Amino acid sequence: MPPRHVLLAVGVAVVWGVNFLAIHASLEQFPPLFLVALRFGVMAIPTLLFVPRPKVRLRWLIGYGLGFGTLQFIGLYLGMAAGFPAGLASLVLQSSAPFTVLLGALLLRERVSGRAALGVAVAVIGLVLVGVTRATGGSWWPFLLVVLGGLGWSLGNLAARQAAAPNPLHLTMWMSVVPPLPMLALSLAFEGSDRIASSLATSLTAAAVPAWIGLGYTVLIGTVLGSGVWVWLMSRHPAGRVAPFSMLVPVSGLTTAWLALGETPQPLELLGGALVIGGVLWASLRKAPAPELQPEIVRA
Repeated sequence: MPPRHVLLAVGVAVVWGVNFLAIHASLEQFPPLFLVALRFGVMAIPTLLFVPRPKVRLRWLIGYGLGFGTLQFIGLYLGMAAGFPAGLASLVLQSSAPFTVLLGALLLRERVSGRAALGVAVAVIGLVLVGVTRATGGSWWPFLLVVLGGLGWSLGNLAARQAAAPNPLHLTMWMSVVPPLPMLALSLAFEGSDRIASSLATSLTAAAVPAWIGLGYTVLIGTVLGSGVWVWLMSRHPAGRVAPFSMLVPVSGLTTAWLALGETPQPLELLGGALVIGGVLWASLRKAPAPELQPEIVRA
């Protein structure tokens, strides 16, 4: 990859890491389930008006929307609203990687190499360390919610893989059409119309400005710009060269949360995080095949 493409990949990872701060700011104003509906509702309207529908089977589009757009953010937003730290959430959400490998083997009969199995095992050990630390502190439930978000992401990954969209960015945008209505229904059922109305009534005050900035960031910068650049890079380079840059997301998330919110992970959480990142990298980077011996060619 040329240096400017490397910088773009690093930039996307930083943008996605900061995304967790933006979510934290929005959750200060809006109930979590309603915030998911609001986030994707804002995306869905221009998508329906201006973005061509991807030429994929409807079931895979809906599956992608339910996994990636609905279940992932139910877990993530509920977990963060329950007090799970923003920086640590950026790390635990990487549980999607081992989930994707395992579910790909179980549901799609994909072969899991020994290297991938070892990487998944190391990543799971890292997640267990983080979970044990959270449980010791009395906050294991928010941790499990964020892990549920990682499971949703992995299910979305499988649906997107089966969709095999000619234009992945169009699939990403059209995925946003799926979550708003079911999320609004869940919000009304569990959060109530009074809580929703109260959050909207106070959202026009100066105190709510960070929440709207956070929402705008997650939609325009985190999703449209970040995903657009990422898809562009993936279309020009092998996935194995681009995908490992996503491991910088928790590094960015933990660093920015420390600088902006004063979040300081415990030593065991940092060790667990290192194991998660290392395990995912080990599983995703394929060992280069040994070069075949070729007869020497003498050139004039």
